[in-house]
Parts: sequence; structure tokens; C-alpha cells
Amino acid sequence: MAVAARYQADVETILATRHDNGADHWTTPDGGLAKGGPFSTLEAPLLLVELGVDPTDQVLQEAAGAIWRAWRKDARFRVSPSGTIYPCQTINAARALAALGHSEDSRLQCTFDQLLSTRHTDGGWRCAKYFFGRGPETEACNPGPTLAALDALRVAGLASLAPPQTVEVLLAHWVSRQPLGPCHYGIGTLFLQVEYPFAGYNLFHYVHTLSHYEQARNDRRFSEALGTLQSKLVDGRIVVERVHRKLGALAFCRKGEQTELGTARYREIVANLADG
Repeated sequence: MAVAARYQADVETILATRHDNGADHWTTPDGGLAKGGPFSTLEAPLLLVELGVDPTDQVLQEAAGAIWRAWRKDARFRVSPSGTIYPCQTINAARALAALGHSEDSRLQCTFDQLLSTRHTDGGWRCAKYFFGRGPETEACNPGPTLAALDALRVAGLASLAPPQTVEVLLAHWVSRQPLGPCHYGIGTLFLQVEYPFAGYNLFHYVHTLSHYEQARNDRRFSEALGTLQSKLVDGRIVVERVHRKLGALAFCRKGEQTELGTARYREIVANLADG
């Protein structure tokens, strides 16, 4: 997919931020990859790919190189120069590299093996950061990183490796809707607003990712979530209800407007359902 002329200005706007964090390719001077979201090394390349920039583009591959420099021999990624390495950081690095065409790299295969072998006891992923204190709910995995991991697996063409227990975590959350995990991911008003482009734990991202998993497609809980998303369509098209404030001026994802690229993602959901 090439960049449509009407989105070229969006591409240029994103590329213009590549030094804003103090170094090149959206990194910080000390090699940090996550600062500046959505204009970070882990996120800005995904925006450009979404807009149609070829993943083999030089700038994107140089950004991939910056991410690879954060890879460790234990297969995790250190996305900041110090501090604890959390599963969500490795998940986001893996997803970015998969989107940039590195799925066949043996190091990334090792990373996915590491992630799958270190799931929390309930099947998802759990970042033990207790911003909200401790309670029974914090013993659960974090649904947000779990969704991101399933998305990373589908981007890498490895959706078949996802354990049924992991998919079940997200389907069950549709029913409970409780704030779960140390980071308190819940399903409420903000979750149900259609957010595009995909970033956090959100209805559109949830349905799109789970539509790539047969186990979910055949489940009534997924069907209910899909129905909620479909109830928000206008003339069969996705309308952006929520977008990161830094992206608000970009043409492809303006709040309150139909989005062509977002609608293309919705059509992927429909195609996945048609495939059974």
C-alpha cells in the first residue's frame, strides 16, 4: 500500500517529530524508545506504516535498528536506559518490529517464545506496577498488554501460537468489565469510545485483534463486542470518537469524522468473519 496524496502531509508531520525526543528516530539521547508517545520509537513507525509508508523505508528500518539495539540476550527489550523491564515494553517492541518486517528474525522468534513462556497464571501478561495499590483485582493479568501481545502475534503471523487461555482472558473481561491487573484496565465509557489509530485498550482495537482468532470469532462475547462497534458505524464506516491529542490535526484520524483507513481496518474484521 502506498501513501495516498491526501495523507502525505500526515506522513511529513510525523517525520518532522523524529528528533523531538533529543536524538534521531524518536529516541532519547540515552537510547530511550518509549518517550514522546505517540511520537516515540515504538509508536511513530506504526503510524507511518498505517498511513501506507513501506516498512522497508530507510527511516523506518533505522528506527528498527534502534529497537534492536535494546534487545537483550534473555530476549527481552530494555526500552529505557534504567529501571525494571516490564512485559508490556517487550510486547510493544516486538509488535513494532513485526510491523516493520522483522518477523523472521530469530531474535524476535526468541522474544515471542520468552513472552509465551512467562505468561501470568491466568494466561495473560502482568506488569507488576502497583499504581493503584494492591487488592484482589491486582492479582489478575493486565488486559491491555495481553491485547497488545495478541496483536503482536497476529502481526508476526503467529496467531496460531496464542494459547486458548490467553484469548479467554479478554473474552471474560468483556463480561466482568472490572478494572483488572496492577494497572487497573477496565471496560467503561472510555473503552467503548471508538479510538483510532489503534493504541491502547479500546473497543475497536479489541474487536479487530480478536477477529484474527477463531476461538474468539465463534464466541458470543466477541459477537456482543462486535455488535457494539457496529452500532457506532455511520453508513458502514468508522467514525473516530477518540484520538490522542497530539494526533488531532492529522487528516487520517480526525475526531468526529469518518476515517477511510480506520474503515479499512473494520473491513478486515468483516473479512475475518467471512473466512470462518
